[in-house]
Amino acid sequence: MVDPLDPGPFFHGTTADLQPGDLLTAGHRSNYRPEVVMNHVYFTALVDGAGLAAEIAAELSGDGATPRVYAVEPTGAFENDPNVTDKKFPGNPTRSFRSASSLRVLDEVADWNRLAPDARAAWRERLAVIRAGGGGEILN
Repeated sequence: MVDPLDPGPFFHGTTADLQPGDLLTAGHRSNYRPEVVMNHVYFTALVDGAGLAAEIAAELSGDGATPRVYAVEPTGAFENDPNVTDKKFPGNPTRSFRSASSLRVLDEVADWNRLAPDARAAWRERLAVIRAGGGGEILN
């Protein structure tokens, strides 16, 4: 594993209603592509990055789910997220990580920037294209 050299704090965005002490584990379906079972749990050191992930997960759920951001701590080794750092943003300016080990929820974070209505609409359009098989990636 690569030493990410980031002390945190760390955050995870989701629609799940979690409590301090809960564990986020790999082996669940992706928030973004439900046909994919995840081998890692993803997180970031940027609270608004976790907020974006939560907003996207809420849009994709289509059931009015509430986007939530949690402060988390890794319980094991973690690495820079190669899907973002190697392909999109060399040097990991997004401070994005993944771990095959669990993340422990410390607390819910209330102070994060929600997407403006026009940004939410743009994400909704981008996600509709992806779901319709039009290709593309979440982060372009």
